[in-house]
Amino acid sequence: MEIAIDDFTRDTNQILVLHIRNSQSKPMLAGLAARELIDTLKVKAILGPHTWKEAVSIADVGSQAHIPTLSLADSIPKWALQQWPFFVQASPSNYAQMKAVAAIIQSWGQRRVTFVYEDVDSSSIRVTSHLSDALNKVGAEISHLIALPPLTSSYSKELEKHKQEQGTTFVVHTSLASAVRLFHTAKRMRMVGKDNLWVVTSAVTDLLHSLNTTTLSSMQGIIGVRSYFPESKPQFQDFSKRFRQKFCTEYPEEENYEPGIFAVQAYDATSMVALAVNGSNMTSGGGQNLLQHISRVNFNGLTGKVQFRERKFSTARQFQIVNVFGKSYIGLSPSGLGFPGTDDESTTYCSIQYLGQVFCSREQFRPTQTRQSLPTTLKVGVPHRSNFKQFVNTDNKDHYTGFSIEVFREVMKGFPDLRYEFISFSNGSYDDMVEQVYKKVFDAVAGDVTILANRSRHADFTQPYTASGLEMIVSLQPHVPNAGWLFLKPFTTAMWVVIACITVYNGFVVWLIERNHSNELEGFALNQVGTLLWLGFTTLFSSPGDKLHSNLSRMTMVIWLFVALVITQSYTASFASMLTAQRLEPKISSIETLKKMNLSVGYCENSFLNNYLTNVLGFESNKLVEFDSTEESAKALRSGKIGALFLGVPKANLFLSQYCKSFTRAGETYKVGGFGFAFSKGFPKVDDINKALLNVSESGKLRELEKEYIVSEKCVDAELRTIENATLGLQNFWVLFVLTGGTSTASLAVYVALGLRKRCNSMLDEHKSVSTFILAAVTNLWRQRRWFSSRVGDAESFGSPPNT
Repeated sequence: MEIAIDDFTRDTNQILVLHIRNSQSKPMLAGLAARELIDTLKVKAILGPHTWKEAVSIADVGSQAHIPTLSLADSIPKWALQQWPFFVQASPSNYAQMKAVAAIIQSWGQRRVTFVYEDVDSSSIRVTSHLSDALNKVGAEISHLIALPPLTSSYSKELEKHKQEQGTTFVVHTSLASAVRLFHTAKRMRMVGKDNLWVVTSAVTDLLHSLNTTTLSSMQGIIGVRSYFPESKPQFQDFSKRFRQKFCTEYPEEENYEPGIFAVQAYDATSMVALAVNGSNMTSGGGQNLLQHISRVNFNGLTGKVQFRERKFSTARQFQIVNVFGKSYIGLSPSGLGFPGTDDESTTYCSIQYLGQVFCSREQFRPTQTRQSLPTTLKVGVPHRSNFKQFVNTDNKDHYTGFSIEVFREVMKGFPDLRYEFISFSNGSYDDMVEQVYKKVFDAVAGDVTILANRSRHADFTQPYTASGLEMIVSLQPHVPNAGWLFLKPFTTAMWVVIACITVYNGFVVWLIERNHSNELEGFALNQVGTLLWLGFTTLFSSPGDKLHSNLSRMTMVIWLFVALVITQSYTASFASMLTAQRLEPKISSIETLKKMNLSVGYCENSFLNNYLTNVLGFESNKLVEFDSTEESAKALRSGKIGALFLGVPKANLFLSQYCKSFTRAGETYKVGGFGFAFSKGFPKVDDINKALLNVSESGKLRELEKEYIVSEKCVDAELRTIENATLGLQNFWVLFVLTGGTSTASLAVYVALGLRKRCNSMLDEHKSVSTFILAAVTNLWRQRRWFSSRVGDAESFGSPPNT
């Protein structure tokens, strides 16, 4: 920073005063120092802190005083720039670095990494998020997180749980001091070497030049991403020469005096502020004016192009790949940038070329640890004896067949260059067999092996290729319902109600139509109701057609007779089936019933179910019985030696196909893993094998193998036929009910219409007779009146006196 001020003074003849304060990496001291610089010394800008906590303290003080604050911390969240308007991020973001780390992981074919970080502040959360996003884009993921406490002298406890995991890829993002302690502990625990891959970030690699050879030896073989800057340019050469002279003068006891990335960044940041001060008018506008000029700065510094956008360093960050070997390290970069032995032909862009900023030499990049190499021939362990030969069948001549074996063969067809051989395993349980993968006896295991958490500690499993779950198999017993009311069971309640209603309705229609034709249908109301019901219900058993006089009632009765015939025949068939067919039900309905009845339960030998039944389902260990064949377990179920047999879903399907007449599933299906193939930890082809397994499934080949080995014809007599299954409802007869109801309604409508018409005609005839009578009476009355009037007129003429 002092060199930058000297260069600015020399070039512009302007004097800038640099006030330096040491906050000792303590946020409170940083805030107090910023307050003193602003209030007492009236500084125009504050530059410096490398940690997020210090940057927050200074940003708050600077924004309150409208003083630009430039931070060299590489992890500044977006919200911080919004909250503090005078806060500027003067160093590149960490996200670009995490993309470079992800590119290295991709280049080595790794899919899962363990992220080691220092748990000091919230910046670790952002870095973890950046790394996770970058890894996801290259098809990898963070499988484990290791948070290192900052004040611990040894990290044995944190590393112990990962010691047994060979082929692990670690990404380390810590301070240099923590990294030194970490690798010292890891080397002592023999975790640094060919079995594990260690990738470190620039927080460590940017300071490797300050470490002695003893410390570097504990980092043997690590790969790192280091910030790149052009060291061969004359501008840097001049800066480096003056830096060494000044540093040796002030700190003669230090051995390492070469300028690193932090010195270069500090020089560029100071030059940037100086240029902004020179271009701004400090007498007007104050801090706001200076902030605007800082945002517009654009020049070529020691790190390259320096430019800002929205108060963030916007120039793309460049990186080198660093490999520690022996007692030193080498940084790999393009030819002509200060590293010996590289030329244009040997220097290439690796698979991380899309970043455009990471350089590596394929000739010189030879780290000690590499991804797990593939064996010449895979040694695949196979259980010598399986309870179900449909999955794995091994004869004395080491000939292997079965569903699991054939699926494995189909999957491996996608890897023609990867040879394998099956090796029989007969000296232990399935857990022991999977453990042989961890012990390097086998490279993989194929068979009816269930994916379990404890087995996953010793091997990497593929995705399951069978259905998952655990089922309870119990015996079947006859089901005897309440025989007294069995005659009502052929029809549902709704069906009986509708039959009664439609019968009464049809009887009503026939009675209404026929009551004018028969004296039997007349009489008291109670008698007529009885007759109505008789007409409706007798149709269910006989035809009253010879007693009907109206075509309408005959039409109604014909349709109802047809419907009644269908209903009675259906009732007879269903009722006969209920009386004669065998009805079965599970003898035990749930594990609670098993426990209440204090019954024993069985399972197949060499399986994981002993622990599961005792620890998860809560059975007592003395109630567990192990069987080595399906015949023995079936015999025990029949005899009552055990109340239930527990099997995985694939094996339960096979068992029931063999003994379909005697046993069935009961209770719920418990969640356990399906069958999968096990490979050694860190096996690089596991993800590719998963893809091949998906291809086998989607192509239909897996279904073909299931039909060939484990899918049998459906056993019809094993189907439980209950009363509810045989009961008939409205859904079976609704069309017939609509037909007879509609016919009766139509007949009723026609009958009513004809009755109304006849009534109208009768009334009309009566009206005609009345009108004739009235007309005759009126005529006669008129005649009488005329006759009477004429007689009165004559009488008056006869009795009157003569005119006088």
